[in-house]
Amino acid sequence: MNTVSTARLYALRAMYLLVVLGLGSVLWPGIVTPHAPWELMRGTVNCMLAAFSLLCLLGLRYPLQMLPVLLWEALWKTLWLLLVPLPQWLHGGVDPATMQYVFEISFVVLVYLAIPWRYVHAQYVRKPGTPWRQLRQPCETSN
Repeated sequence: MNTVSTARLYALRAMYLLVVLGLGSVLWPGIVTPHAPWELMRGTVNCMLAAFSLLCLLGLRYPLQMLPVLLWEALWKTLWLLLVPLPQWLHGGVDPATMQYVFEISFVVLVYLAIPWRYVHAQYVRKPGTPWRQLRQPCETSN
């Protein structure tokens, strides 16, 4: 069995807590007491982030079971950094609006440090997946 150290579990919980506190202070006041209706994209993003924060709340109790949530966060932020500001930078400069988010999103490095990569490899790469079909079991008859 691939075990994860207590220190790594605390690091995972710290990441979940950081998300819960961060989104709790920035996002949730606008959800609980909205000041105006959201336009389509703002509403979509806010709802996704609200769901993400609730799943991270579960991660405080179940840090390994909720690990895919942190993997999702690391993946989308990494993709964003590679696909949005990097091309701008390579073509001469990053616009100020994008640069504001680059700083915030670059904290994804903390997620990469907290993730127990050996556990991820054992659970999501080496471990056999769930079969697509169940093998038929002989029917039990009751008399």
